[in-house]
Amino acid sequence: MTTITPLALPDVLLITPKRHGDARGWFAETWSRRAFTEAGLDIDFVQDNQAFNAKAGTLRGLHFQKAPHPQAKLVRALKGAIFDVAVDVRPGSPTYGQWAGATLTAEAGEQLFVPRGFAHGYCTLKDDSEIAYKVDGLYAPQTEGGIIWNDPDIGIAWPFKGEVILSDKDLVLPRLKDMPKAVF
Repeated sequence: MTTITPLALPDVLLITPKRHGDARGWFAETWSRRAFTEAGLDIDFVQDNQAFNAKAGTLRGLHFQKAPHPQAKLVRALKGAIFDVAVDVRPGSPTYGQWAGATLTAEAGEQLFVPRGFAHGYCTLKDDSEIAYKVDGLYAPQTEGGIIWNDPDIGIAWPFKGEVILSDKDLVLPRLKDMPKAVF
């Protein structure tokens, strides 16, 4: 049985598939429409993505797609470990600007469900970390946006100590307070 646990923001869910093990190793259902539907989530994932990160401290995000092409994501570590974060950017939401996060490891198989209307980012905690994530909307570059990873108004407690590795694009993302409110 898959365990689904709401985090600090109840729409952001930590999902831990049950692993069935024996002498050969283990087996797990990493996605089940039935389990999600029973949990009140009717999601139609349309694309799978995979990313490799060579060094611990690689930080990707905080990214989102705004209307008319928002995306929900289901993220997991295939190798290594990441600290995965979702930030509520839904205008009018009582949790606007708040974040929830969890450590996802290949060893334990945890997954993070990031709903539509949330910015998403992660920081690798180990070298050679690889992640996979499902999205319920196709990539639409004309609707992509982002928030700087270290926005002091959000105050994400990233567990990685040391210098982070960022893309040029992620280095210049704006703070949440400098973004238009009506993006979703």
